[in-house]
Amino acid sequence: MSSIDYNSNWRKVASTIYKKPTDSKIYGTVELDVTDLEKYISEKRKEGIKTTLTYILTLIVGRAIRQDVPELNTYVKRGKIKQRNQVDATVSVLLPGGEMGSVKVENADQLTIKEITDKIAGRIRDSRKGTENDTMQSKSMLASFPWPFRTWLFKLYRTITIHWGISLPGVGLDSNSFGSYVMSNIGTVGLDTGYGSLLPSSNVSFVMVLGNVVKKPAVVNDEIVPRRLMLLAATLDHRVVDGSHGGRMFRTIKYLIKHPEILETPPDSSKAAFQ
Repeated sequence: MSSIDYNSNWRKVASTIYKKPTDSKIYGTVELDVTDLEKYISEKRKEGIKTTLTYILTLIVGRAIRQDVPELNTYVKRGKIKQRNQVDATVSVLLPGGEMGSVKVENADQLTIKEITDKIAGRIRDSRKGTENDTMQSKSMLASFPWPFRTWLFKLYRTITIHWGISLPGVGLDSNSFGSYVMSNIGTVGLDTGYGSLLPSSNVSFVMVLGNVVKKPAVVNDEIVPRRLMLLAATLDHRVVDGSHGGRMFRTIKYLIKHPEILETPPDSSKAAFQ
């Protein structure tokens, strides 16, 4: 594990004065040209790798955290900023009937395009069959309690797991249940952009939202040409990160979108941010 101390004076103050998620959110949006990336995805699919923008961007964000922004792989525990031992992703899933669920991808930063595609696709299939979906199981358990007991139970769970950092292995819940970050593609339901919520039970430092891909005029090499553009929006927890961290992440995302071939091989283990 990295020996970096994230508990600067400002981080200690921020984790005290902000209350998640009511007043600790930072929002940021960047417009991405995914024309060439979509062509790359089409080529991969012809090769038998049924990847998508969501899968690749989940991997890109994991690599960005690993390479350039380890500060985004942190969370608040008992008033201090803690670094996670690995980079895990949670991907939102649209289930039959229009209900939302999620699947978790462990060590998302260490995977290749094929590996993350196979892993997410497999878990989505299982979750839609009802055989694997921790989020839905937790929702069902909580929903089975009548109000106001349901509210009290959630507050108790949040206090024990999120505020105190105590794990509840019996029900599969702890302060790392949702991993390092959440990815959600609202473009699949026709929305151009939006901002995700920092759920009180998630304990993630940011939520990334993919918008709809649309054809627009863009300037390329001083010429106006039609390109495929997408808005990528982030909601970040200001208790643990600042806008500068989001800026660094977006820069790395833009670079990897232009060079997706980097993602075909595992990252250099000698440069790992987390051991």
